[in-house]
Amino acid sequence: MTIRQTRRRVLLMVAATLATPIAIWPLITAPAHAFIVFDPSNYSQNVLTAARSLQQITNQITSLQNQAQMLINQARNLASLPLSSVQQLQQSVQRTQQLLGEAHNIAFDVQQVDKAFQQQYGGVSLSASDQQLVREARSRWQNTVGGLQDAMRVQAGVVGNIDTGRAQMSALVSASQSATGALQATQAGNQLLALQGQQLADLTALVAANGRAQALSGAERAAAVDQGREQRRRFLTPGSGYQADSVQMFNR
Repeated sequence: MTIRQTRRRVLLMVAATLATPIAIWPLITAPAHAFIVFDPSNYSQNVLTAARSLQQITNQITSLQNQAQMLINQARNLASLPLSSVQQLQQSVQRTQQLLGEAHNIAFDVQQVDKAFQQQYGGVSLSASDQQLVREARSRWQNTVGGLQDAMRVQAGVVGNIDTGRAQMSALVSASQSATGALQATQAGNQLLALQGQQLADLTALVAANGRAQALSGAERAAAVDQGREQRRRFLTPGSGYQADSVQMFNR
């Protein structure tokens, strides 16, 4: 029986009691101490007091139930998300950083880039020997090939992270939808933002690697033009060993 039904039953009993006429039969032959005295007003007051007490108890039970539910809701809101993808995200970022750190010949460092361009991509020295010019041209070609290889390695690493990111995104979205409290929903949202940050980091690394490869290729072409100009000047300089001569063609 519920609390509401019990309270209603008590109130009906009180009403029935008040409506029932009470006959007091005097017992003439009974001694004075044997008379039964019934006070309807006192009885009604006692019943009303009991009803009020019952109502207070009902209110207290309801209040305790509300407090218990509030504690349950607070526990749900403070429950931590059982799923964490932070370690996988950090590993993906570390793999991309490792690929960038393994750049061939010229690293992603401002000082090294300046030094390499001063030594290998600057103006061709007029006093350099032909063998030295050839070595410098080969070194620049190796830098270009290495830059293209680095870009392809970064591309492969980023593509490898796609599958991992897709699995993490699916798990985090599922955890967010089944979150039991505000803290779990917030943590799932934060991890989704971290996944997005990791993907942006991969995209930045890819753009940097591709831009580096294109820059090395362009620098090699510019240096080759300068070196070709110098080699042509040396070739046409009198006394360089080249002598013009007539050429007979078709055995004529």
